[in-house]
Amino acid sequence: MKVGVIGGGIAGLTAAYELSKKGHEVTVFEKEPELGGQVATFAVAGKRLEKFYHHLFASDVDIIKLAAELGLADRLLWLKSKVAFWHQGKIYNFVTPLDLLRFTPIGLIDRFRLGLIGLYLRWFRDWRRLEGITAKEWITKYAGRRNYEVVWGPLLRSKFGQSADQVSMAWFWSKIHLRFASRGRWMQQEQLGYIKGSFGLLTDALAQRILSSGGAIHTNSPVHRVVVEHERVVGVEGGQGEALGFHPFEAIIATVPSPIFLDLVPQLSGDYAAKLRQTRYQAAVCLVLILKRPLSRVYWLNISDPAIPFVAAVEHTNLVDRSAYEGKHVLYLSNYVDKDSTLYRASADELLAMYLPHIQRINPQFEPGWIQDCYLFADDAGQPIVATNYCERIPEHRTSISGLYLANTTQIYPEDRGLNYSVRLGINVSKMMVD
Repeated sequence: MKVGVIGGGIAGLTAAYELSKKGHEVTVFEKEPELGGQVATFAVAGKRLEKFYHHLFASDVDIIKLAAELGLADRLLWLKSKVAFWHQGKIYNFVTPLDLLRFTPIGLIDRFRLGLIGLYLRWFRDWRRLEGITAKEWITKYAGRRNYEVVWGPLLRSKFGQSADQVSMAWFWSKIHLRFASRGRWMQQEQLGYIKGSFGLLTDALAQRILSSGGAIHTNSPVHRVVVEHERVVGVEGGQGEALGFHPFEAIIATVPSPIFLDLVPQLSGDYAAKLRQTRYQAAVCLVLILKRPLSRVYWLNISDPAIPFVAAVEHTNLVDRSAYEGKHVLYLSNYVDKDSTLYRASADELLAMYLPHIQRINPQFEPGWIQDCYLFADDAGQPIVATNYCERIPEHRTSISGLYLANTTQIYPEDRGLNYSVRLGINVSKMMVD
């Protein structure tokens, strides 16, 4: 079978790899100059670094298995994670149960409630019972208003903006369940996985396997239209250079965001098209600073101050040894914003100017002279907005057009977007196509 895959991110490459293993002739189209999607890399000190921060949890079995299959098991490092919380001018460790007891911004009773709720969600399984209630309602009722106002509310608002109060508790359950599961039965310190040399090695290995199986990969090659005849796909129009033109296929997998999918296939209609139109995203904005000195001692610093214009300060070199980058320190300043936001429209220099006073609040010793390089990356479809009863609005992988399939981050629910679930998407949609 001749199969076209639109999108060269992890989901698209995994689907193409799985199909090529079964003897199908696969062609991948990627609009960007390089493969990887949200895991694409750039060069720092001659080494590859992800444009957006990434790590694995111990429970990410699909990508761990794939890495081993691709010969990367010996490059998968498991590193101790250092997580903390910024609140009212102070950094609080959030690594062990003892750290929780020391978190004085909330009272002692609320600290116990916060810990008990975490343990409860760690073992709770029936997330569908949480579909019809918002995270705000559930947390306020069971963890208390103070825990919502200080801990979870600011983080939900910084990730989902004005839609924070609509976010499903099922999505929140998945976040907590995953984090606690990664700590093991006895709540030991969390360990996170990272591929030595960057996750770009995973992208490379997938691409190499696809090509060695007779497949084709076209970068700098956007698809402009999926060609449909008599309610069945017959190919795509797009590409660039030698790949420009019409490409015939018997089946197509699209891994693009839902609004783009609808643009590519205007023949989609009815309930399916309505689900695509209802999809809303927050854009992801990531300012990457290359520093002479570390900003803090933690890997992941959650920000609980609405006055600070970024949601997290992720210091990659507090997880991965900085010797990999010639001793430089790598800091991601992450944000999720509406595409109409000033932060989304700002240049790297403008964004840095907005951020500098707040970086100095986190570390008063920080000086702009510490910054050696500054990079800005953005993704329009960074985070699907997951409201209550979201299951009813998820588009199916198999569309109403014969031979046409969709696999994107809106279909990961209740899990949050992540590399492991992109791998799972690719595996599932390729299996569905073959079946």
